[in-house]
Amino acid sequence: MRFAICNETYQNWSFEKMCEDVAAAGYQAIELAPFTLKEDPRELTVEEALTLAAKAKSFGLEILGLHWLLTKPSWFHITTPDALQRKETAKFGRHLAQFCGATGGRIMVWGSPKARTTLPEWNYDDCFKRAADCVREVAEECGKHGVVIAMEPLGRKETNFLNTAEETIRLCKLVDHPSCKLHLDVKAMSDESKPIPDIIRDSKEWTVHFHTNDPNLRGPGQGEVKYEPIIAALRETNYTGYLSTEVFDYTPDAPTIARQSIGYLKQVMGL
Repeated sequence: MRFAICNETYQNWSFEKMCEDVAAAGYQAIELAPFTLKEDPRELTVEEALTLAAKAKSFGLEILGLHWLLTKPSWFHITTPDALQRKETAKFGRHLAQFCGATGGRIMVWGSPKARTTLPEWNYDDCFKRAADCVREVAEECGKHGVVIAMEPLGRKETNFLNTAEETIRLCKLVDHPSCKLHLDVKAMSDESKPIPDIIRDSKEWTVHFHTNDPNLRGPGQGEVKYEPIIAALRETNYTGYLSTEVFDYTPDAPTIARQSIGYLKQVMGL
């Protein structure tokens, strides 16, 4: 397992300065949120992706992929009955697949809770099918660029759609495309009734990416979640992807968050 960190942790830092600090902290990769790169991510270009990849490489880093895919524009949606809205969402997803591939990234974490939350008057089965159809369209484009969608279960406080790994795997099965797999996030899994190590074991055939954090919105080791059983389960299931730190509380500062997080993970892993 290798270590990565999400770029929005470094708020208001230049890309080069961020890469320098991430590398100095001991990480091998960064994970990009498109909305941090341009006010309207629909305007991101392949040329810009290549430039970012070259800059990251100059610091010995990879760009592993993207997350927070549908944050801007805020009207993107995958379960809505509005066919035009879903069409535009899939179009943007295909654009991100091209951008991600050009960075050298191989993972697109599909969380975006507001872009999938359903309304009471919508039929769940219809929503499920609409979501699968939209994701499948993007997965087909991802396959052309060596990219895999990592569908992310999220907690009930964030959304009412895809709240468990089991439900998310069912969606992946309906999508039925090799470029649609599962992403697991410690904060999100903490909302499930099933113990986190059991979720990891039960999802092993589908999991392609993993976020480390805590329900308190801070980094791994900075809350109540103990990572020894989590790392043991990941090793037991032969997970070889990234442990990517994603926080939502950016205090006290990015360098401290980065170093505390990777330091704790390495300690738990005996590195």
